[in-house]
Amino acid sequence: MSSMIDLLKKRRSIYAINKEIPVSQERIEEIVGQAVKYVPSSFNSQSARVLILLDEQHDKFWDLTKETLRKLVPEGQFASTEDKMNSFRSGRGTVLFFEEQAIIEGLQQQFALYADNFPVWSEQSSGMLQLAVWTALADEGVGASLQHYNPLVDEQVAKEWNVPSSWKLIAQMPFGGIAAQAGDKEFAPLEVRVRVAK
Repeated sequence: MSSMIDLLKKRRSIYAINKEIPVSQERIEEIVGQAVKYVPSSFNSQSARVLILLDEQHDKFWDLTKETLRKLVPEGQFASTEDKMNSFRSGRGTVLFFEEQAIIEGLQQQFALYADNFPVWSEQSSGMLQLAVWTALADEGVGASLQHYNPLVDEQVAKEWNVPSSWKLIAQMPFGGIAAQAGDKEFAPLEVRVRVAK
């Protein structure tokens, strides 16, 4: 059995993905569901919400995102943006991560002393969920990366997939079979990043 650190080492940003995943779609749903269930949240708020887009729905999301960006990126610079959108579309699915704002607002009212902190804690909890899903996918041999095209696509996503208005889109994770491994990664010295007081 792999240790948590071994699993974290395995998780990388995989941009070269394809539609041939080594596990079933049901396994993907199980991984995401178990992560949503067990990742901690402040005050046990359980504010995380996800939408898993598979196959044609996944393709539709990246087509929608590409067309949204086409309106914003200068025409002469759009080719690289289009290539990037097509690379994400080449995958099998996308996990959309949301946070339920009604829960956060309810906690702000209930615990006014901490009101300013709840949106921050919500983002932190979402980050933990994203890492948990990403790492679990990597452990199954599924490549993924984390993207942030919100809030540009929020309105279209809500309309296309009937997403409640209280769900705030936080991040998008395209995933698929690994067509090419990630390159070498450089790390800043731990002596600069970690201090120990004894």
